[in-house]
Amino acid sequence: MGLPDPAPNRTALVTGASSGIGAEIARELARRGHGLTLVARRAERLEELRDELTDRGVRIEVVPADLSDRADRQRLVNEVESSGLELHILVNNAGLSTTGPVAEADPDAEMNMVEVDVMAVTDLCTRLLPGMVERGRGRILNVASTAGFQPLPGQAGYGACKAFVLSYTRSLHGELHGTGVSATALCPGPVRTEFADVAGFDEGAAEGSLPDFVWESAESVARAGLDALGKGHPVVIPGIANRVTAAVATITPKQLLVPLLARVHPALKDR
Repeated sequence: MGLPDPAPNRTALVTGASSGIGAEIARELARRGHGLTLVARRAERLEELRDELTDRGVRIEVVPADLSDRADRQRLVNEVESSGLELHILVNNAGLSTTGPVAEADPDAEMNMVEVDVMAVTDLCTRLLPGMVERGRGRILNVASTAGFQPLPGQAGYGACKAFVLSYTRSLHGELHGTGVSATALCPGPVRTEFADVAGFDEGAAEGSLPDFVWESAESVARAGLDALGKGHPVVIPGIANRVTAAVATITPKQLLVPLLARVHPALKDR
C-alpha cells in the first residue's frame, strides 16, 4: 500500500506541529520527501521548524491556527483548498489534557479540550476527506492514546476524548475500504514531551508514577505512526509494553480497573 508518493503539488497537513509528536511526524515526513503544511497556535515554533527543515528540499507552509476556534478551523480549510495543493496526508495530532477531579474542573478548560481533541478531528476529517475520496488517494492519521482503551480517573475528559478518536478512526477505516484512502489511529502510551507540563502535572509526577520501560520517544512514536499509516493499519500502539497494557485494560473488568487507576493517578494520589 504505502504512503501516497510525494510530489510538488501535494502536501501533508500536520496539526499540533510546534512540538512533541507533531514536530517529529513533520520531520519524518520531510525525511521521506513530503511537502508540509504545518499548523499550530505558536507561529514562532512553526517557523523555527520550517527553518530547520529547509535543507530537506521540501516545500513547507506555516499556517498558525487555534484549533479550538471553529472559525479558525474553517479559515485553515479555506487556505488549504485555495492553495492549489492536493492534500494527500492529514495528521490530526493537536491535543491537550486537563487533570484532576471533574468536580473541581474549570468548565472553560474542559470545553476547550473537547474542541481540540474531538471537534477539530471531526471537523477537519469531515471537510477534507471528501477531496481525498474523490481523487482516490489519501491517508489520515488521527493521534489517539492508550488512554482511549480504558476509563481514566484524574483525566476523565481526556480519556473519553481519546476513546472517541479511537472509535471514530476505526469506523473511518471501515468506511474507506476500497476507496484508495485509509485512516489510522496512533495510540501512544507515555511519551517524553511537553504534554505533561501543559496538562498541569507537577514536575516529575508523570514519570515517577510509571515504570521506565513504558516510556517511548516522540521520534519512535512518529516513525511507528507513519509506518502503520503506510501499511493501512487501522490502529497502531508503539511499544510492546504499551500494547500489552492496552490489551490488559481492555479485558480487565472495569469494577476492578477503575478503583486501581484512581488510586495511582498522580492527579488524585493525595486525595
